[in-house]
Amino acid sequence: MIKISNYNIYLKFDLQLFAEGPGGEKTEKATPKKREKARNEGQVAKSTELINSVMLLAFFLSIKILVPFWSKNFMNSFRNGFSKISEIDLKGMTLNTATSIFRWGILEIIRNIWPILLVTFLIAIIMNVVQVKWKISTKSLQPKFSKLNPIKGMKKMFSPQTLMELVKSLAKVGIVVWITISTLTGEDSVILILYDVSLIQAIGVIGEMIIDLGTKISVFFLIVAFIDIKYVRSKFEKDLRMTKQEVKEEYKNIEGNPEIKGKIRRKQREISMRRMMQDLPTADVIITNPTHFAVAIKYDISEHPAPFIIAKGADLIAARIKEKAKEFKIEIVENKPLARMIYYNVEIGEQVPQEMYQAVAEVLAFVYSLKNKKK
Repeated sequence: MIKISNYNIYLKFDLQLFAEGPGGEKTEKATPKKREKARNEGQVAKSTELINSVMLLAFFLSIKILVPFWSKNFMNSFRNGFSKISEIDLKGMTLNTATSIFRWGILEIIRNIWPILLVTFLIAIIMNVVQVKWKISTKSLQPKFSKLNPIKGMKKMFSPQTLMELVKSLAKVGIVVWITISTLTGEDSVILILYDVSLIQAIGVIGEMIIDLGTKISVFFLIVAFIDIKYVRSKFEKDLRMTKQEVKEEYKNIEGNPEIKGKIRRKQREISMRRMMQDLPTADVIITNPTHFAVAIKYDISEHPAPFIIAKGADLIAARIKEKAKEFKIEIVENKPLARMIYYNVEIGEQVPQEMYQAVAEVLAFVYSLKNKKK
């Protein structure tokens, strides 16, 4: 609260209004898990401008390539169509006859335009795969009742992003109009002679003009699309950013809570220690440092072809191993270098490495000789 002058007027501020959200500001890059989740939900950095512009360019280029083929087909179709019409007695026109003519017309249209439809369909698939790879997601198609909220709809209509899109659309329309006017102005001499040529020639000239104009507009939209894809990817990365707290929470969910993992590790050590102490009475010898390390070795050719480690420990654990050894009357041999080498290089259950055979064999021979003397 802030006191103003000498009057008892206080202004109360809610500091949460200034907060960046839970966990602070979103400054961290999205983790692989969040990216995968967004992808599964259909949220990808995809530019529809790029897809539409390439499809439009492919459409006009396909028309340019197919014009010779179309001209013959259309002329044949017109001849066939007019011949059919002239053969029909209008008084005897039936529903079946009309349906037959309509079906013939539709099939003729499809026969002529199917290459363009196929090309644009393939282009749409290829551009989607190039941008976001192949992954089908149905979550984006699922109905969301939150989208039906009129208040949110109004906010979205008058949001800065919507206004920016409107400005972009008006700018594109303006440039398209400018391209159209400049193209037609350059062809004014050609347009004037259309009255002096045949219908087929006029259709050919107009068709060439339309294809040329469409190609120019497509190239313009393609340039816009390359700018748009950079903007879309940048915005997508910004929207996916996470706070430091979100990254920590996700790490906990993936790796597990550190406290729980610590408890599990302690439990595992306790179980391992209990098992080790249970196996200790079967040891042939305990090699010590003498105070810091203790290693229990057993040699049983029915279990392993070489001596192997059944227990080891440092400091307090080493002391417990020696206490157990005295309890079960296991020989304790002091060999500082050997005890240290085995402790750091050989794990419990592993055989003694070949380079330590000689030293371990001497210890075991000494132990066996002591046992024989006692007997």
